[in-house]
Amino acid sequence: MKKKILILGSNSFSGNHLVNYLLKKKFFIIGCSLSEISEPKFNCINQLPKSVIKNFKFKKININKEFLKLEKLILKYKPDIIVDFLGQGMVAESWHYPFLTFNTNVMSKIRLYTFLNKQKFLKKYIKISTPEIFGSARITNSNFKKYNPSTPYALSHSTIENYLLLLFKQFSFPVIISRFANFYGPYQKLYRVIPLAIHKADKKEKFQLHGGGKSRRSFIYSDDFCEGIYKLILKAKIGESYQFSSKEYFSIKKIVEIIYKKKNLDPKKYIINVKDRPGKDKDYKIFDNDTRKRLQWKNKTSVDKGINEVIKWYDKFKYKFNKKDKKFKISL
Repeated sequence: MKKKILILGSNSFSGNHLVNYLLKKKFFIIGCSLSEISEPKFNCINQLPKSVIKNFKFKKININKEFLKLEKLILKYKPDIIVDFLGQGMVAESWHYPFLTFNTNVMSKIRLYTFLNKQKFLKKYIKISTPEIFGSARITNSNFKKYNPSTPYALSHSTIENYLLLLFKQFSFPVIISRFANFYGPYQKLYRVIPLAIHKADKKEKFQLHGGGKSRRSFIYSDDFCEGIYKLILKAKIGESYQFSSKEYFSIKKIVEIIYKKKNLDPKKYIINVKDRPGKDKDYKIFDNDTRKRLQWKNKTSVDKGINEVIKWYDKFKYKFNKKDKKFKISL
């Protein structure tokens, strides 16, 4: 019998790629998201044959307003594993909509965990979290505990992480915490930095760098990201935390420069420095040697190769993008 996996937030960039990846591994996947399934230019699942897609069932659900629908979905399929991407994930917008951020990322999740804690069928609950809960820091291992969130978004994640670990200590709730560096790849929405830079470079438009793009990040390609979660499904132990990074670190400015150079443009003529966003962390230095050893995982795709793959995707759909695709719209 196929293992049943529920992916919360399956229409997100990361959720969409994971659905694609796990379907090819012959799992039965149930997905739910606030939005409908994305159009082909943002949906890699469309590339799969119908014989594989038949093992994917989707339900549009607003966790804040339709919680009983989510309960019904879970009781219908009784998933062995839940992978949780669901939440308000835009950092800057969390300052403008803090109530929505905490209602979705904390309050509705606590309601979900209260329900799940009574169920016997769930074997693993994999929470996709973020290293932003630590602020600008050298994150030395997966048990790093120096929480220092700089935004409402990061604070919501640190809050719910602690609540989940409390449930594990008191009730053996089968949680696994995972924190990933910035992930990217084909089919990512244009308002994210890598596809946006590709789009603007292709149109010979100027790129605004918040704070001069000095903050440094590690970037994980979509295939490596999905393989990391696959390893969590197979090998991770409940109650433990795992973090994922790459060995490459780049400033945001450097990433944008790489992209403009690949489009044969001089970055100095196209990059504009603007005021930084409030609470933006300077640097996440993530050391993930413990995860690599425990899960036998490593990232395989360099940033240079990964950006080339994103450019190929962009070129395939470039005439189907529009102005709306460059702007994030808050979902209430």
